Amino acid sequence: MKKPKVVVLGAGYGGIMTTIHLQKQLGVNEAEITLINKNDYHYETTWLHEVSAGTLHHDRARVSVTDLINKNKVTFMKDTVTDINIEQKKVILKNNQEIEYDYLVIALGYESETFGIKGLKEHAFSISNINTARQIREHLDYTFATYNNLEEKPEGMMTIIVGGAGFTGIEFVAEIANRVPKLCKEFDIPRDTVRIICVEAAPTALPGFDPQLIEYAVTQLERKGVEFKIGTMIKECTPEGIIVSKDDQTEEIKSKTVVWAAGVRGSHIIEKTGIENNRCRVKVGPDLRAPGAEGVFIVGDCSLVINDETDKPYPPTAQVAMQQGPVAAKNITTLIKGGTDLQTFKPDLKGTVCSLGHDDAIGVVFGRKLFGTSASAMKKVVDNRALFLEGGPGLLLKKGKFNFF
Repeated sequence: MKKPKVVVLGAGYGGIMTTIHLQKQLGVNEAEITLINKNDYHYETTWLHEVSAGTLHHDRARVSVTDLINKNKVTFMKDTVTDINIEQKKVILKNNQEIEYDYLVIALGYESETFGIKGLKEHAFSISNINTARQIREHLDYTFATYNNLEEKPEGMMTIIVGGAGFTGIEFVAEIANRVPKLCKEFDIPRDTVRIICVEAAPTALPGFDPQLIEYAVTQLERKGVEFKIGTMIKECTPEGIIVSKDDQTEEIKSKTVVWAAGVRGSHIIEKTGIENNRCRVKVGPDLRAPGAEGVFIVGDCSLVINDETDKPYPPTAQVAMQQGPVAAKNITTLIKGGTDLQTFKPDLKGTVCSLGHDDAIGVVFGRKLFGTSASAMKKVVDNRALFLEGGPGLLLKKGKFNFF
């Protein structure tokens, strides 16, 4: 009897958790499981702000895919997905190879969303993967190392602009604020030479957070020299910096370092499938299946799950993706074994913690507001829990964060 083919696209939080649970639930003779990812490693997306700022080495934030999977049950392919043919049930890869599937899990992650702002793609950095994070860190190091060697200092050379004061923007700007004094000391640059500016179009930083937590975060970062431009739109990004507007007033801010951290969308591959989507995110059914696509499950940043209580989508966070993986795996296993009673996905949100550096944070956990070192310790607990779920105690001991205070 032909074994059903299960193909998982992407080794991010959703994809790797789906694969881990599939290999636990299905025997070698029950299914062929294939995991396809463009890199041979899984990385902790929620740690990229640290890698980008240079406060964490990139190797700490990634782990080999083959260290997470059972190679006797799962075939790993390092390749890039270029298309998905839903009608023929085939995945097309960059090397032109076609992979057939009976069950498909799309977990291709996110891409930066520029909202059509002119020049962002060409002139701004983005915190989107390990390589872009390394690029930002190396650019910062080079900029500081070069500054004192120049007779004429370009205007804005030591101005660092972060576009977006949401979760990623705040976490990144906090890491930058912590590292800049060390870079200044290392390269003999006066601290007041460096400007750190965070630009946010919304009327507040960290939209959706508790006002008391927002005030704490902004105050802490301003003490470290961060300038906030709230309610300010970036109109254009140029090789010389950015052009912003507020209250019909336009201003040019010179900078050689613009980092865009203000929006994401799902993978562009979603648009090629013909499945109805919004910014490459698909409104999946309660069992995480894509509408009108037999045997296709979507998890992580490419999925859209509506909260029935608020009638709004759950945020595409790592916490949600990691909970989707086991549900997708359980439902695929049920179908393979001839069952019809599929599990409904309902996220169990424990709370949210936003880092303000290695020793500071804000958050709401189990309905309780946390500030400072207690929130920072909780952030590390959250990070360590993810490692444990992915790779057990071995990965936790190898990569975990244990400097709680």
